[in-house]
Amino acid sequence: MAFKSGFVAIIGRPNVGKSTLINAILKHKIAITTPKAQTTRNNIRGIYTNPDCQIIFVDTPGIHEPQQLLGTEMVKEAWSSLSGVDVVYFLIDAKKGYTDSDDYILNQLKKKKLPIILIVNKVDLIARPNLLKLVNSLNQDDFNEIIPVSALKAENLTELLNTTLNYLKDDVKYYPEDQLVDYPEQFIIAELVREKIMLLTKEEIPHSVAVYLEKMEFKRESATIYATILVEKDSQKGIIIGKGGSMLKKIGTMARPEIETLLGKRVYLELFVRVEKDWRNRENQLKQLGFVIPETKNE
Repeated sequence: MAFKSGFVAIIGRPNVGKSTLINAILKHKIAITTPKAQTTRNNIRGIYTNPDCQIIFVDTPGIHEPQQLLGTEMVKEAWSSLSGVDVVYFLIDAKKGYTDSDDYILNQLKKKKLPIILIVNKVDLIARPNLLKLVNSLNQDDFNEIIPVSALKAENLTELLNTTLNYLKDDVKYYPEDQLVDYPEQFIIAELVREKIMLLTKEEIPHSVAVYLEKMEFKRESATIYATILVEKDSQKGIIIGKGGSMLKKIGTMARPEIETLLGKRVYLELFVRVEKDWRNRENQLKQLGFVIPETKNE
């Protein structure tokens, strides 16, 4: 059997389980997940390799109607993921069914002329008769395949991967077989800290926060990491810090074990909070967070 490889973009509305799916396939946490919508902000590449194939998955931000420049860039990131891919995983939420937003995404995908595998996720949350009713209500001609899965419980993922191979070419191995992600450690660490903030804070905070690393200092058995948490209001800074620094300490305590697993050594995590009003609409801040903002040409 020839070795197969290729690229798969994972597309869908916010909170349909895209990041959970890629983590389940790779059996490693490479993308943060929370119950809050729009957790993923950048395209994240996860690399699945076995003796017969290598599949590079591009996890994308949820497609939504943006309210700030940040949201606009997130949606651009999602659509840009389709450039150069071999197949698209289009995820929908089985419990919520096929929505108008899903139909909008499908119509955009059709323009790309790519194979589309519709993944009906979260099937563990609905009864089988309701799942069959949902699948039968879909226009089968719109999709190359329709596959129900539970990303959370890792159900039916083998069938999904085997089906995906039918749409990949005989090709080379793009990455070393032990590599799981093509983002630098600094990005993953910042995302782990942001995940804990989103899990621990109320609705005012999650979409107004960003995290970036100032520096990392390594010794043989330990690493010291200095990270800045960016918020838009003084009140948000107070919430992040907490009474007597209690919330900031809790964020660090939750993030540290996963960072230590990632780096394979003891970690000292120093967190700082800075207020940058309206940072989600500032190009320089978005560039610092990894978004590519096109230069505006003067007419």
